[in-house]
Order: sequence, then C-alpha cells, then structure tokens
Amino acid sequence: MSVPSFQQLMLPALQTIGQRYDEISIAGLEEEVGKALRISPEERQVRLPSGNQTLFGNRLNWARSYLSKAGLIELPRRGYCRATDRGRELLAEGPIEIDLGLLERYPEFVAWRSQSKVAEVVEDPGIRENAEALIASSFELLNTELGRDIVERVHSFSPAFFERLIIDLLVRMGYGGGRAEMGRALGRVGDGGVDGVIKEDELGLDVVYVQAKRLDPDTGVPLREVRDFVGGLEGHRATKGVLVTTSYFPSTAYDFITRVSKRVVLIDGQELANLMIRHRVGIRVKDVYEVRKIDENYFIE
Repeated sequence: MSVPSFQQLMLPALQTIGQRYDEISIAGLEEEVGKALRISPEERQVRLPSGNQTLFGNRLNWARSYLSKAGLIELPRRGYCRATDRGRELLAEGPIEIDLGLLERYPEFVAWRSQSKVAEVVEDPGIRENAEALIASSFELLNTELGRDIVERVHSFSPAFFERLIIDLLVRMGYGGGRAEMGRALGRVGDGGVDGVIKEDELGLDVVYVQAKRLDPDTGVPLREVRDFVGGLEGHRATKGVLVTTSYFPSTAYDFITRVSKRVVLIDGQELANLMIRHRVGIRVKDVYEVRKIDENYFIE
C-alpha cells in the first residue's frame, strides 16, 4: 500500500505503542507500524524532497507529535515513547480511526493548537492552508531533525573533538568573556575527571570545570558518573562545573545535583544540540526566507 497520511497513522501508532506497558523506541515504532500496515520496503524508503527524511518517517513523527499533544502518549526520554492511561482508555473504546476531530475532545490538544497556532499538515492540495503556521511548524520540524543529526555527528567523532566542541560552545555562549584563549580542553589522562576549563576572569580566580561524556544517545549517564564529577570538582577546589553528554541523564542525577553545594549544570544531548543551533557552533545558515505582511501603519489617511 502507499504511505498513509499522518492522520491515518495515528490509530495504528497508538495501537502499536499501547500493546506494551514499557516504552518503545521511535525506530522500533516505525518498524512495527510499517509491518502492521504492510507498507513495502520500497514505499518506506521514499524520501522527502529535502532528502533528509523518509516520507513514512516524517508522517509517523507528525502522528506521534499529535498523539503526545493530546496526552495519549508520553515521551519519557529522547527517542522513546509509551502509552498513557488516557491512550489506553481510548483504545478500549475501539475507535475505527483517530483524526484531528477526535483529538479535539481533549482540552490540552485544543489549547495547544490555539496557543501555538500550529496548523495540521494538509495533504489534499484542494484544501487551503494557513501558510504562516505551516512554515513555522516546518521550521520546528527541521530544527528537530537537525538536532538529531548534530548528536549523531558529535557521537561519531573522537572524545578529544567532543571536548574541544564543548569549550568552543561555552566560549561562544559568553563564558570567559567570549574570548577563545580563556578556555582550553585538557585532553590528557589523569585529569581528575575534568576535560576542560574556562577562566571567567583574567587571573583565573573564578573557573568553570567541564566534563564531556560521549555516550551512545540511547545509553543514559550512570548516576555514579555524576557523583564522580562532583567529587572531582572538590579535588580542584572548584565550585562550578558543567557535565555534558550526547545521551541523557536519569532523573536521579538532576535530583542529586540539587543537594550538593557545588553549582553543577547537566546538559544532555538534546539541550546540547539546541545550544549549538542557537549559538551557531558547527552550524551554518543555509537559506533565509522573509515572510512579509501589510504594514498597517502605512495605510492610514
């Protein structure tokens, strides 16, 4: 069969997610839904005009996003999802389809659409679209995909490269007065759990210590690693530290740093990508489009 629309994918996606009580990876969801709907391998490989994503993967991402906004599924961590009690209750009703009209029974979904003004992806060319909202939602989707590409690319490079990248990013963010010479990657064995330092003043009286954990995006940072980093700060007589990873931190890690005297910031893979995009580290602007509208102040007699 041809690739279904994102609305047609919402029910099979929820059914697949709801079949288990644990979480399912996005890649696993795509595989299982594709098999359930008997979408041929050739159809599943059809790519968007940009070439950055398959058409099937793109539409399934939209379906998953709308289910999440309606509270039918939740995203416990990057790259995974699971059904909520509300989602299971809907499945128990035996719906023959899930579309935008059905999702409007949930106040959170209505509020989200109203506040964000995100228009649905309309596949029928005969239906008029809200162009500005479509551009905004497409921009958000492109940034999401870019973020995933960034994390994958960073993870594929050496630990030394990752350490230098973190220093570059923090300097670009304004640490060390934005001066490159104020930060350096240590890149040596026996550094006491520290991979880089940034001086916040000329004499180095105030220093931020950095550690970079280049882990598989689906492998969480063990709590002991966070504890070791905090302990390493004590060895350097430091009060500030930044621990960055290409993966994610468990909730216990965030709870732990709230109970220590050191000022420690945890940056996971998703936040790392967002910061790199915002501060244009390893990123360049490909195209710029201006959306124009009538200047109401000019048209006054």
